[in-house]
Amino acid sequence: MAEDHAANTRSTRDAVIDRYSGLARAAQAGGTPVDCDADAFAEGCFGAAAYPDTAGVPEAALRASLGCGNPLAVASLQPGDTVLDLGSGGGLDVLLSARRVGPSGIAYGLDASTDMLGLARASAAQAGLTNARFLHGHIEDIPLPDEQIDVIISNCVINLSAGKARVLAEAFRVLRPGGRLGISDVTADEGIDPRQLAEAEQRSGCLSGTLTQPQYRDLLLAAGFTSISITSTHDAGGGLRSAIIQAAKPAAQGR
Repeated sequence: MAEDHAANTRSTRDAVIDRYSGLARAAQAGGTPVDCDADAFAEGCFGAAAYPDTAGVPEAALRASLGCGNPLAVASLQPGDTVLDLGSGGGLDVLLSARRVGPSGIAYGLDASTDMLGLARASAAQAGLTNARFLHGHIEDIPLPDEQIDVIISNCVINLSAGKARVLAEAFRVLRPGGRLGISDVTADEGIDPRQLAEAEQRSGCLSGTLTQPQYRDLLLAAGFTSISITSTHDAGGGLRSAIIQAAKPAAQGR
């Protein structure tokens, strides 16, 4: 069973990397990548359209934005913060975060696609942001030491992982005591028919295993998070909806 799970995790990772590497190459070539059917998320603003101020952001980073919301709207970033974007893709959230935390802060982006990382690094250089740093790796195994991050963001990425519990446990590990989690993701309605769910996932760009909001809450609690808030934002149809998920790592005792 353990070997089967490991094989499934690797297969899912490989599919995600291949898919998003192709989308990155399309963005670099001047195209506008599309990660879902035209009618998915019809009620909301997604990709770069979800951000009110993208002035000065390189065009390639805007084209490669494939998120389902705007985690920066709830992340409450402050000057000097160290922020980590899980599954940073073309780097839009990292570039905007780097602006907000300023030269005394750091904005990290973590992605498994070397094509996406290349696009993101080129965009950061073009924008002159020296505090934007991009890491190659998997969100299930974050390549950072314990308690290094003030704020974790992510935009429609955790739903792609076959190891969601591991992702949230890793997020908890690298957050400093009192650190915050603010992410956009896709959730599934409770009681949805499995066949209907599979069809909706295919249409909206999710691979499989979309969590219901109670399941998301349970995984966050199991990882150690508190102050959990899950707020639906837009109906994606077929029993899927985008949501903002917020949580915190408890502050160290005595602080």
